[in-house]
Amino acid sequence: MRDTPGPSTAPLAVPTGEDAVRGLAIVALGYAVIAVADATVKWVLPEIGPAAAMIWRGLLGGLVVLLLSRGRALRAVNRRLLAIRSLLAACVSAAWYLAWSLGVTLADSYAVAAAAPLLMTLLAIPLLGETVGWRRWSSTAVGFAGVLFMLQPGGELWRWESVLLLVATAVMALTRIWTRLLTRTDTPDSMAFWVLAAQAPVGLLLLAWPAMWPPGGPPPLLPPAWALATLAGFAALNAVAQILFGRGFGLASVSAIAPFEYTPLLWGIGLGYLIWGEVPAWTTLGGAAVVIAAGLYNVHRERVRRAQERAARGLR
Repeated sequence: MRDTPGPSTAPLAVPTGEDAVRGLAIVALGYAVIAVADATVKWVLPEIGPAAAMIWRGLLGGLVVLLLSRGRALRAVNRRLLAIRSLLAACVSAAWYLAWSLGVTLADSYAVAAAAPLLMTLLAIPLLGETVGWRRWSSTAVGFAGVLFMLQPGGELWRWESVLLLVATAVMALTRIWTRLLTRTDTPDSMAFWVLAAQAPVGLLLLAWPAMWPPGGPPPLLPPAWALATLAGFAALNAVAQILFGRGFGLASVSAIAPFEYTPLLWGIGLGYLIWGEVPAWTTLGGAAVVIAAGLYNVHRERVRRAQERAARGLR
């Protein structure tokens, strides 16, 4: 099929209650899988570095999607949007892997990423045609105050990597919105395949930057057996998570999915403590609590607004 110039401006179909519940369950599972995948790659980063991790993720992850889908429905339809989303997702991965390789803990990175639902609320206005009232504007402002509290001078997150992660979170929120838009034209398997396929060439380009190498120098051409096995598991988990996200975002609305963006923080705290003994600072947890509370309030207001719209149309 031909390359479409961009997303359609037609409103997205409203999912049924049963479809929405199934979509939320799929998304929740996807976040659990991606958290385990993140812990896996963070474990192997000292051996291979961020750039090589992206290359192996792209090659092995794309192969897993190809095997799971048996080559069906991988053809890109909205090529332009799919390509831009995939390249931006690769940049987000590079930012996260670099931050982890420089010592940012799993929980701290997820705490910064808790701003994503707030950004999704704002981006849904121009991209999905949603309206935001003064209450949601106010709660979003409070949420960003929570982000600033986490990033306060002298705190555990007062480091340049936090700014990098915050920018990456904004880009990630945009790609989440585009995932919903792409469900109109492209299959979950296609979205998963191309987002993983973009990791390899971007990783190859980043090999020219020594900061993306492991501490001992350039990454080995062939990692040790244990590292290669870890990367295979990491790639498989990513492939499964990306397919789950594609399916879940096609069944549930962005506003309904937004609260599940916070579940990786819980997974990050647990996995970080079990694997590395990491305990987040109170400023991180306090700021994250404010951000999450603001995001959940936004979801509540969205549900109230939709209930009022249904009542105005005489629907139950």
